[in-house]
Amino acid sequence: MAVLDDNGPDPTAERADPRGDPFLWTEFAIPDLPASFVRRDRLVRHLDEALHTPLTVVDGAAGAGKTLLVADWASACEGSVAWLTAQVTVKGCGTFWAYLLQALRRAGVALSTGIGKPTEADRVDEGLLTRLAAELSRRDRPVILVIDEYDRVTGPEIADQLEFLLRHTAQGMRLVLVTRTEPLLSLHRHRAAGAITEIRNSELAFTTREAADLLERHGLSLPADEVSALVERTRGWAAGLRLSALAARTEPDPRRYLKEFEVDRSTIADFLLAEVLRRQSAETQDLLLRISILDRFCAALADELTGRCDAELLLADLHRENAFIEHLGHGWFRLHPLFREILRAHLRVRSPGLEAELHRRAAHWMRPTGPLAETLDHAAAADDWECATGALIGDLAIGELFTGLHAGTLSELFSRMGPEPRSPATHLVRAARELHQCHVERGLARLEEAGRALAGDVLDDADPEPAATRLTQAFLEALAARLTGSPGRAETAAQAVEELRHEVPGRLLDEHPELTALLSAHLGSARLWAGRFTEARSALSTVAESCPEPATAQVRAECLGHLALIDYLKGWPGRAERKASAALCTVGHCAQSPVPGAGLESLVLAAVAADRDELDRAEALLVTAVDAGGPSSDPVTRAAQAIVTGRILLARGKTQDALEAADRAVAAEVPSPWAQAHAALLASAAHLAEGRPDLAAKLLEEEPGDEPVCLVGAAQAELAAGRTDPALELLDRLRPQRGLGPAVTVRAALVRAQVAGGSGDRATQRRLVAQALREARREGLRRPLLDAGPWLRPLLTTMPLRALAEGWLIPGPPPSGTPVPSAEQPPLPMVDELSARERDVLRRLAEMMSTEEIAADLYVSVNTVKTHLKSAYRKLAVNRRYDAVHRARDLGLL
Repeated sequence: MAVLDDNGPDPTAERADPRGDPFLWTEFAIPDLPASFVRRDRLVRHLDEALHTPLTVVDGAAGAGKTLLVADWASACEGSVAWLTAQVTVKGCGTFWAYLLQALRRAGVALSTGIGKPTEADRVDEGLLTRLAAELSRRDRPVILVIDEYDRVTGPEIADQLEFLLRHTAQGMRLVLVTRTEPLLSLHRHRAAGAITEIRNSELAFTTREAADLLERHGLSLPADEVSALVERTRGWAAGLRLSALAARTEPDPRRYLKEFEVDRSTIADFLLAEVLRRQSAETQDLLLRISILDRFCAALADELTGRCDAELLLADLHRENAFIEHLGHGWFRLHPLFREILRAHLRVRSPGLEAELHRRAAHWMRPTGPLAETLDHAAAADDWECATGALIGDLAIGELFTGLHAGTLSELFSRMGPEPRSPATHLVRAARELHQCHVERGLARLEEAGRALAGDVLDDADPEPAATRLTQAFLEALAARLTGSPGRAETAAQAVEELRHEVPGRLLDEHPELTALLSAHLGSARLWAGRFTEARSALSTVAESCPEPATAQVRAECLGHLALIDYLKGWPGRAERKASAALCTVGHCAQSPVPGAGLESLVLAAVAADRDELDRAEALLVTAVDAGGPSSDPVTRAAQAIVTGRILLARGKTQDALEAADRAVAAEVPSPWAQAHAALLASAAHLAEGRPDLAAKLLEEEPGDEPVCLVGAAQAELAAGRTDPALELLDRLRPQRGLGPAVTVRAALVRAQVAGGSGDRATQRRLVAQALREARREGLRRPLLDAGPWLRPLLTTMPLRALAEGWLIPGPPPSGTPVPSAEQPPLPMVDELSARERDVLRRLAEMMSTEEIAADLYVSVNTVKTHLKSAYRKLAVNRRYDAVHRARDLGLL
């Protein structure tokens, strides 16, 4: 790079500008780089393109690092580099061109005296520009002309003259403009011709790696996540990073400072106030201070806050000037986060009390069409709870308080609402919060207050918000019905919702699928409590089989848990386990908030584990369920918890504790037939284990005659009391039942087998035991066989019953080292252990399910099932389904 020494200036150089003032030689000096400067190779490589385009624009905000970037690049360039700082433009275009000529000469560009010089400060002869362009166009190598602070060129005259020079210098000059604003040049023409290199504000932002290098230059070494957080807060703004690093070096705990520093009390605030805010007009400063309360804004919203109508023009100018305003598209903008923090602090000092009023205006402006979350935030900040609750209810978003990604945020927001005001909307939101926390009495009281307020209000039925308010009330009635165990009330509420849904805009229901999903969950749970399993399954399956959405993920898991309980109560532990596992998987992938049925899926898995005599696992799952449920339990979950607890205690031999669990009352307006039946069955089994068969039988006499588990339990008690005929009569009443699962049929078969053995019919006894073993083995049901009594054990040592029981109920064949006859050689060992999912697939193969049925049952694709099958075949060393099932049974896997 050619640079003349100040001690030996060009003898042809002028000493004074057209005003007669001496040239300020600092205007020609390439800035020195500080010791902490970080060379950013990606930007330098981009700047190298300036060598091939006539025009380069480096356009960024104050403190973006653009001047040092270009200075670093220019210092390394070969050939002539002329540097000019555009502060001289305030002295007139003649002075500007005089300085530009001096910059070229100081860079070693030989300009003839025939070019001339400007003689007036505020004008330049067109002939001078023509002669300059002609001389530059004849150069063999282009001169690089850098004009820094070009944003000071505010008038069109100098821009037009530079445009002329660009057009006529051909390859003799490369013009690099460093500016805060987009220059007044015909950039569209240069862009269309591919004759421009541009580095914009977003590209100037420091990356995380570059920020880490900068901090290290200041003696600060931070973990990657803390550097990323600082970059996010500063948006990679160079001056912000440097100033915060400088300040942190003087702090006793630099890392904590960089995490928590208050921007308005730092040198960053001084920089932005001086370089950005105070350079604006009074109207623009007022606009910036007022919009600082907003996360994002458009011109209409800004006008609402200022009370004027000039925001569109002012925002466009601010964005063009890179005044720390980012355009988000479609007319929306946002402030740089640091600038916003400083402006908000400045607003509080300059206009105390105005902030709340601005939030109120923003909330009311946004309420009709704006994003609900922003509306609520502004209304809460203004302490305008009428607006906040009205927006939540009017948007049909009450369901978001109970489930989805924003449940926790909304709950915290409305927890700040005081006892006033007392409108229908505020009563409903208070009721929702109480019911959400299972404070049923307080929630019902709030609902009654809302009902009275609604009855006293004159509501316009043509307005969608009153319909949304009534629909919200009906939805909360359904939840209250579920929590109080009132199926009739739930049906009435569901009917009200069905009638009202046609009075609200359809888009609201589409935007809030969680509301419909929650209503179905509440209705399904209430029906389940009433023992109406078919109707309950219909309501719950609507949600469980719906398309996965983040807003309804937790509700789908809850409905799957209820469906699993129905399967378990019907005696199908395998189906129950699959649905409960799917529910548990869904819960694990969604943001959780307390729901009335929380933990039900773990309770079902605990019950299945207890039936399989996996008591340690059952107890662990029970603890998980209790922890998940907490106080937010409905009667269904509380009853299931008492029953499962009692079964585990009974299996452990703790009969007295099991009786206490059976006696736990579940408060509800309507008793549940299945809950009563299972509690009675648990108490009966405890008394039977204590040797009190008459009391055990008496406990089940009062239960509904159509409960299969009670019929089997009562038959078992009658048989223990020596009453064979009553036992058989009770079992005969099972025959009309349909859909009974192995958990019921295995116990029934064992009671009949015991009766047959007592009458001397050994063949029937063995047949019935074999039937029970086959059914129990498919489901892994050990507990019914272990509880059957001592009469069963001798039978299991005889063939073929022993073959059916070995490996899962009684010990299997001798160890591999024990000699066995060749005809009874055990099958070849597996290549590898089967995974849990491969075992699931094999169990369904044993049930003669098709590939499609297995896929539907496991909630996976057909291709996934085929993949598991291939892997299982390989591990079992078979090629067919039939062989796989038999091989797995031989190995004790089924």
